[in-house]
Amino acid sequence: MAQKKPDGVKDTVKTVFYAILIAILVRTVGYEPFNIPSGSMIPTLLIGDYLFVSKFSYGYSRYSLPFGLPLIPGRILFSEPERGDVVVFKLPSDNSSDYIKRIVGLPGDTIQVVGGVLQINDKAVKREHIEDYRLRKSTGNFVSLTRYIETLPNGKSHPILETDGDNGFLDDWPRPLGYAKYHVPAGHYFAMGDNRDNSSDSRIFSTIPMQNLVGRAEFLFLSVDGAIWKFWQWPQSLRFERMFTEIE
Repeated sequence: MAQKKPDGVKDTVKTVFYAILIAILVRTVGYEPFNIPSGSMIPTLLIGDYLFVSKFSYGYSRYSLPFGLPLIPGRILFSEPERGDVVVFKLPSDNSSDYIKRIVGLPGDTIQVVGGVLQINDKAVKREHIEDYRLRKSTGNFVSLTRYIETLPNGKSHPILETDGDNGFLDDWPRPLGYAKYHVPAGHYFAMGDNRDNSSDSRIFSTIPMQNLVGRAEFLFLSVDGAIWKFWQWPQSLRFERMFTEIE
């Protein structure tokens, strides 16, 4: 008796279905890839960086799910972010876009920026000037930017840039200077970009609600100085020294 041949098309469809299901599951509860389209986190993150974000670091909310489906009320399995964490989040006013910044203020903190120096709970955050950062502009020319190492109250350090020295529009905040300091509400976080004079962050859009956190940026897996689809330029455009490095 002849044996019935396996249904190749049916098996292929099943395989593809399970692969998609597994990918969605991993992206929802494990790790999700993101890329950096802007320079607000330079020098920590560059345009063309590709990174993995851990979805489990702070628990899960509706924004952990594909398309932000409102299936999870509030946040479950919640863990508190730490100062200095680089986080991906959604804005209450823009649930369609992902943002990435560094958390500097926790619930209950008071925040102020005076002459470019971040102040948390009435204490100036320590910063140390180091070698200037050379940034290549879209024209191909290089500019030198003032670079500091900023150390937050919990001891975490990271680099920041000042494009306009300490005279940028957001280097004195809230405006006018002398206005009441900003108090971070319960269940919210204050985030800033490392490229301080070129970052739309909590100084602009206010604080991030707990449930709007998507996850913590963990490590880079790819970095391209140019369009990723131009594979023939990869020998020159890939930034190999940045690949598989931890985000701090």
